[in-house]
Amino acid sequence: MSSMQGRAFAAWSAAQLARTEAALAQWVGLGAPDALGQAMRYAVQGGGKRLRPLLVLAAREAVAGESDSSAGASEAALRGALDEAALRAACAVELIHAYSLVHDDMPCMDNDVLRRGKPTVHVQFGQAGALLAGDALQALAFELLTPEGSAIPESVQATLCRLLARSAGAAGMAGGQAIDLASVGLPLDEAHLRHMHQLKTGALLQASVMMGAACGAPEVGALAGLVRYGESLGLAFQVVDDILDVTQDSATLGKTAGKDAAHAKPTYVSLLGLEAARQCAQNLHSDALAGLAASGLRDTVRLAALADMVLLRSN
Repeated sequence: MSSMQGRAFAAWSAAQLARTEAALAQWVGLGAPDALGQAMRYAVQGGGKRLRPLLVLAAREAVAGESDSSAGASEAALRGALDEAALRAACAVELIHAYSLVHDDMPCMDNDVLRRGKPTVHVQFGQAGALLAGDALQALAFELLTPEGSAIPESVQATLCRLLARSAGAAGMAGGQAIDLASVGLPLDEAHLRHMHQLKTGALLQASVMMGAACGAPEVGALAGLVRYGESLGLAFQVVDDILDVTQDSATLGKTAGKDAAHAKPTYVSLLGLEAARQCAQNLHSDALAGLAASGLRDTVRLAALADMVLLRSN
């Protein structure tokens, strides 16, 4: 990426993050009992890379110029409705991610006390408070996708709900977490490790891309390219996560470093070694970019920059 492209991406990213933060501040905890609302906001606000919302919004922009037209509605009105759908999807996927972290950190799961540089939700609000906060965030995610009286086409609302539900459930994040918990102390070959992480981490990242694409109508070839990009990027994120767990300290990560090795969890580093894991991440990054090239979409520079961010991140 050139320095000019880097500055343009930084400006775009800052603007989209501001939109996302403002929307989350408006929606999270609204109408909830005080203690529950506080726990929900604590889980969502004040940290995180917001990679998933950025993927939604970048994918929406990549397909926006291709086919924003529909019989019975003006192009401008439809574009506004689909932009709203993308912002809601960006917030919804972040809420699912936040709820998963709340539950994963609890004593019955990973039993962690540090997240995003601050005490985990169950440490701050108790286990019952954390459980309820996670439940409420998950429900709110789907409420955001189906606003009453909205101009967002119902078919788009339904597609967004389906994509998010599948990526978060037994065929996605929850299924991957179940495999992870069952694999502690057990040797896994690369195929099984890949499958676990494609579900646990990759599914929600890939869904972020596809939800953004669903806020438009890309051609079949473009969609296939975005599927390849999302799948490779999602797995690359986890490989980099495994690398950072053994190369960074807790202060840099914002969470407990070395936790995977301490809990005898299978990782790409434990299976392949550090240098081979780095090469694996690089290969996945290259494949993600190849997916973008194969999509034939004209405006993928922000998606490419997000792939760079995944590979080069330090936390």
